[in-house]
Amino acid sequence: MSAVKIQDYAFLSDSQSAALVGRDGSVDWYCLPRFDSPSVFGRILDSGSGHWHIRPAGGYRSQWAYIENSLVIRNVFHTSGGSVALTDALMFEPGARGHAIGRRVPHVLLRRVQGLAGETDMDMEFRPRMEYGLTVPRYRSMDHGWEIVGGPVELELTAVVPSGLSGEGVRARFRIGAGETAEFSLAYRAPGCGPPDRPIDVPLSIEDTVKAWHSWTDLHTGYQGLYREEVRRSALVLQGLTYQPTGSVIAAATTSLPEIAGGQENWDYRFAWLRDLSLVMRALWVGACPDEPERFFAWIDRTGGAQGHQAVQIMYGVGGERDLTEHVLDHLAGYQGSRPVRVGNDAWRQRQLDVLGEVLDAAFLLKEKLGDMSGFTRQLLVTLAERAASGWREPDSGMWEARDGERHYLSSKLMCWVALDRAVRLASRLGALSEVERWGAVRDEIRDTILSRGWSERSQAFTGAFGSDHLDASVLLMPIVGFLPATDHRMKATINAVERVLGKDGLIRRWPGEPNGFILCSYWMVECLALAGLTGSAAERFDRVSAYASDLGLFSEMADPGTGEMLGNFPQAFSHIGLINAAWQVTSALPPGARPSSAAKERG
Repeated sequence: MSAVKIQDYAFLSDSQSAALVGRDGSVDWYCLPRFDSPSVFGRILDSGSGHWHIRPAGGYRSQWAYIENSLVIRNVFHTSGGSVALTDALMFEPGARGHAIGRRVPHVLLRRVQGLAGETDMDMEFRPRMEYGLTVPRYRSMDHGWEIVGGPVELELTAVVPSGLSGEGVRARFRIGAGETAEFSLAYRAPGCGPPDRPIDVPLSIEDTVKAWHSWTDLHTGYQGLYREEVRRSALVLQGLTYQPTGSVIAAATTSLPEIAGGQENWDYRFAWLRDLSLVMRALWVGACPDEPERFFAWIDRTGGAQGHQAVQIMYGVGGERDLTEHVLDHLAGYQGSRPVRVGNDAWRQRQLDVLGEVLDAAFLLKEKLGDMSGFTRQLLVTLAERAASGWREPDSGMWEARDGERHYLSSKLMCWVALDRAVRLASRLGALSEVERWGAVRDEIRDTILSRGWSERSQAFTGAFGSDHLDASVLLMPIVGFLPATDHRMKATINAVERVLGKDGLIRRWPGEPNGFILCSYWMVECLALAGLTGSAAERFDRVSAYASDLGLFSEMADPGTGEMLGNFPQAFSHIGLINAAWQVTSALPPGARPSSAAKERG
């Protein structure tokens, strides 16, 4: 497997598929033609599962950065003989701009080497392994490159330097001097189709892809709050995780990157969770233009199907697929020996009551943009409200998707309260005014139950499940969704308890005993502090959490508080959602033009 750490990868996207390229110039993850397709390069999970590196043949040090406001990466290698720049991008359709980016994707990985100073000997090794490493392809020499066929995947590698077969792959050694260039492209071909319609001009295509990203960014200039650069980068990541044909947003671009190195908590996150919906909506509303969340909600409307005939699942495939059955890839060693490696995710079978509130909360947030709701949308929202009213007393698997049995999770009851609270407020738009009184009565019953059964006298805090004394960071959602103000004495006690028991080095863990901090929960703490009026502490915490990002501004799901090492799937939408929402909450808590400098101001 690759020795590169998670935080040392750059994320490339064409808004239909994704690749990870390391600081060492190696593409170690690339799935075609969709985010959830089998990998062509999978070395991040096993050393024999495919990679494509371009780097100096000898020693080097590297400096890299995204080209401004894009997901195009430029990596400069400095050697004893000179300096070269490697630019990598997943290509957009020529001329694609704004919301059209990614909708007609050619599926081409572009790589360009440019000599900056002196002369540098470069090494290129191309070793694809289709179907998560199961298939070694065959090669056929072509003018300026190679045709590669393996199982259901056909590729065309174009290289301007001489190359040859070596050890079940393609190798090339070449020298680059100042002012010289060498271009490479890898194009996906649907089986049975011929080569691309026209030769790919790599420099022009990279330039056009950068312009496409810039055009998208230019549409999203409305955010004027604090941490603008961080919000802009996170909004770009969310756009990169958006499957443009449907508008769905995947949780992460990878599968089975572990929550604990060497552990078994390794899940496939290349799907769209309804659990994330209201948080995604708020983040896209703040950090992007309103059309993005509107498209996402339209996707939810479609995937829900005929209401009353089938359950609304907690998650779907990017195209709206329901069956996401999980299986294990026994032939893969896993990242840092973390097994099993899983494809698919059986959480799709779980009952999670929080989904009801998340969809209705998103609809409430977007009520003005949704205009006159379609009959299908109204039916969906009314059905979800009815399910919250009738089923809130039932146990479920909770928002953390526990696989050891169902419980009465406080966060699930909380989101049922949200479902009915938002349904009451939307009743005139839903054509369900006759239900307002009943929905309101059940909403109030849920509230009373949470206040009485969710509070632990022993812990002096709201806890993760009814009848439990164990803390869970999900209770930080209570003030965020408007259930209790953060200034309420019970909420203040809960926030303090979560910080005392679950906090470490600026991060918040989900529950006691979990070794690593959960980035989203850490940003929830920022929001709670801002809502409590502790703006200095909120800003200080925001900076501490944000410092765990990679030097490219990317987050995985979790981080080791001691070492700062990232863990979990990458890049993680949840984490970037948390950053955007926390930045907005800190901004909203301040008077116009004010900027917190330290927690000392609060003591005054």
